[in-house]
Amino acid sequence: MKRTLKLVAALATVSAAMAGTSGTVLAAEEQFVPLLTYRTGSFAPLGIPWADGKQDYLKLVNARDGGVNGVRIVFEECETAYATDRGVECYERLKNARGGASGFDTQSTGITFAVSDRAMVDGVSIETVGYGLSQSADGTVFKWNFPLLGNYWTAADVMIQDIAKREGGEDKLKGKKIALVYHDSPYGKEPIPLLQSRSKANGFELQLYPVTAPGVEQKSTWLQIRQRRPDYVLLWSAGIMTPTAIREAQAVGYSRDKMYGIWWAASETDVQDLGATAKGYRGITIHNSADEGRVHEDLKQYVYDKGEGTSPNGATVGSIAHTRGMIISMLQVEAIRTAQEKYGKGKHMTPEQVRWGFENLNLTQERLEELGFAKILRPVKTSCEDHMGDDWARIIQWDGSKFEIVSDWYQSNREFVDPLVKEFGARYASEKKIEPRDCSKES
Repeated sequence: MKRTLKLVAALATVSAAMAGTSGTVLAAEEQFVPLLTYRTGSFAPLGIPWADGKQDYLKLVNARDGGVNGVRIVFEECETAYATDRGVECYERLKNARGGASGFDTQSTGITFAVSDRAMVDGVSIETVGYGLSQSADGTVFKWNFPLLGNYWTAADVMIQDIAKREGGEDKLKGKKIALVYHDSPYGKEPIPLLQSRSKANGFELQLYPVTAPGVEQKSTWLQIRQRRPDYVLLWSAGIMTPTAIREAQAVGYSRDKMYGIWWAASETDVQDLGATAKGYRGITIHNSADEGRVHEDLKQYVYDKGEGTSPNGATVGSIAHTRGMIISMLQVEAIRTAQEKYGKGKHMTPEQVRWGFENLNLTQERLEELGFAKILRPVKTSCEDHMGDDWARIIQWDGSKFEIVSDWYQSNREFVDPLVKEFGARYASEKKIEPRDCSKES
């Protein structure tokens, strides 16, 4: 396994060099996108397809479209192994490279926490699709953070909605017991405020079970679950923690049908080695990222058929994590394109200009059709106040060999989410002495 990971990492390095990132002279027709990744470490099973997808979409834009209005995308991977200190090192090394970073998808909530303060000073966007600081949806406080398409509060809310639907309505949640088994890190703790709010409003008992990283020792946790018998378990894990939890659930006789994994715990790599053991396990998706669209056909035609794909033999293409990676890079590219509409087509965009692009995204259904994402995403629009945009999600379930989409579209209940965004955003502004922006004066 280690040898395979080293080989994949080596191939990624070669791919980045071939993409033209090894030079030092900035060309006006180039736009630099740094790619923080974790192809090694305990989260590698998730990180590899995620990284492949990010890189593959940038290659597709160059091959199919000739870049963004003629501006070629160049990129460079930097391996973090999901370690916060290494992520900060990558950020510092790449933030000013090749005319300035167009934005960082840190691929880690911990790294996001560590670099957000720096990004405000440096003037670099932090793009966190489905993760990061949930309160950074408040663009009046978090000028440089963009938790696009959803955050951990929207995800937790949708999970509660689906449980309520299964039970026959939200009034049926009263008296139920819902457990959160979570990675004991900033990432794992993110959904707790929303779940506490929901617990108070809906009358269910919230049980909290922190699991020490990397999550390979969970026996005591699941023995407690067998004893306290929660009706449902929400799993905030990633990497090896996820299959470990599912095996322990089986060992204590807990139904996998009563388990919900956050999107980072609901990829094929989390369950494929478990097969029937994981049957019934449910997860949530960012928009409809468990499906495929025309973008996959384009990727095959313009990149993989030419032998230029990132994933060896295309092994990760079509997986949920790979599709998420492509979504992330697509949003990055569309931010650059949106900035060009204001500041000049065919020109290199500065980090400040790209930030404006992130803040003014307007991905209509027509535009999603053009990009090949119409089946995967619903329209998304951001603004000065709203740095998340439209959150949508669906529920998937493992049938023993593959994930199937088992719900219609969900959107979070903003009656629970928005007050938390404002409360925690205001608290952050007070602690950091940030004066919230007046969006009526922004152009």
